[in-house]
Amino acid sequence: MYSYEERKKAVDLYIKYGKKATAVITELGYPNRHSLVQWYKAFIKAGKIEVPDLSGRTKYTEAQKIKAVEFYIEHGKSISYTRQQLGYPGIHLLSKWIDEIRPEEKKLYTPRANAIIDISSEKKLQAVVELSTRDKVSAEKVAEKYHVDRTSLYFWKSKMTTGKEIKLPDNCNTGNLEKDNEQLKLENERLRQENIQLQLMNDILTEAAKVIKKDQGINLATLTNREKMVVIDTLRTRYLLKTLLKALNMPKSSYCYQESRKGIDKYSEVRKEIQKIFYDNKSRFGSRRIYIEYCKNGKILSERVIRRLMKEEQLHVINVKMKKYCSYKGEISPAVPNLVQRKFHSDKPNKLWLTDITEFHIPAGKVYLSPIIDCYDGWVVKWKIGLSPNTELTNSMLEEAIATLKQGERPICHSDRGFHYRTSEWIRIMTESGLTRSMSKKGCSPDNSACEAFFGRLKNEFFYGRNWKNVTLDDFMKQLDEYIIWYNESRIKLQFKGSIKQHRIQVGIIAA
Repeated sequence: MYSYEERKKAVDLYIKYGKKATAVITELGYPNRHSLVQWYKAFIKAGKIEVPDLSGRTKYTEAQKIKAVEFYIEHGKSISYTRQQLGYPGIHLLSKWIDEIRPEEKKLYTPRANAIIDISSEKKLQAVVELSTRDKVSAEKVAEKYHVDRTSLYFWKSKMTTGKEIKLPDNCNTGNLEKDNEQLKLENERLRQENIQLQLMNDILTEAAKVIKKDQGINLATLTNREKMVVIDTLRTRYLLKTLLKALNMPKSSYCYQESRKGIDKYSEVRKEIQKIFYDNKSRFGSRRIYIEYCKNGKILSERVIRRLMKEEQLHVINVKMKKYCSYKGEISPAVPNLVQRKFHSDKPNKLWLTDITEFHIPAGKVYLSPIIDCYDGWVVKWKIGLSPNTELTNSMLEEAIATLKQGERPICHSDRGFHYRTSEWIRIMTESGLTRSMSKKGCSPDNSACEAFFGRLKNEFFYGRNWKNVTLDDFMKQLDEYIIWYNESRIKLQFKGSIKQHRIQVGIIAA
């Protein structure tokens, strides 16, 4: 740590500078404020420091005046500390002595953070002139000479060059000052123009996002002329037309052409046809299926355009997820292995079937659906709709599906671990028909994900987003039956670019 001599030196300076710890630390580089105060108190307590005896004075000789001024200069130029240590004179009197004896040593500022610097207009003018006419002298040096910071110096210069301060004296060289004034005006004008340009570009990007529904980070070079016309029309009340045309790099002739065609919509007939396809399929087709349906008759239109037109016409397919029905009731019979292992692809029909039960809850009650799905192309082989998820629903559906099989067809029938598929009757029907059972792991829906995907499409396209308040259970079951028929015969499957029935006719599975 610090030796006795180092501590004594620090404490002596602390007393000499009027207990100004910052001045001591700046000069010595040690210690911190807390340690310095503790050292001072320790030396006072030990009697190793003599505190000057303060005594008042009323009349002062010339020697006393000089002594007071010299003490002021040697001890940090603090009038209050000088008066405190010498006991004389008053603050105003000491200030007067300093002006008389050593005016060049008069302190122009105080160390207090909230003190106001009082410098005469002549001093300010002199500092500004020296700043403007300096040659290879830094502004920092000029500021130090006048005991101010560079910010104040440039602030004075700014005020004087705009004509808001006192005028320069006749003998002052104002050449450089006037030159700086002109440069400041030019710089101010340049910054103003840059600000206007930045505001313009910000408004253009904002309107592009608002009117054309594009992101703020859009590249203006990629905007079409029609989109540029929309943005310009929105900002015409705030900016000149030529300014907007220049900013968007658009010829005036192109703008006038777009204005002349503003009321013309070349997609008016296309919009009507897209709406018809959408509503004829009960709001179940997205842009890809509508694109396939629209282009069936040899018409040519980009899928991107169809997607944009559907967005403009607010044609949205409703997509909602709800909790599925669970048929697991416990281990009522031994489970069979999972023979499918999530490989839901089949190279020929009636080789791999999937089955499950799903629930529909409407205000009138609950309805249950039990289908058989063929993994070859997603064809719904048979289905049963009922008001109770009992074994009669699943067993009768299975018997009807088996009746559709041709000679030698013995598919694997994969299900979850619901109790319907573990009853003795279900096992009997499967065994007598020569079908092979396969089951998912307990509580593992991905093991039967292809069937779950069918239920998801069915509910998104048929069930969710519709008001079933005044629909009876019989009406609901009738509409559900019609949907599955439509799913097989009319719904476009993107893999085939047509319906499943059309695909089966093409490959010769069923007759036309």
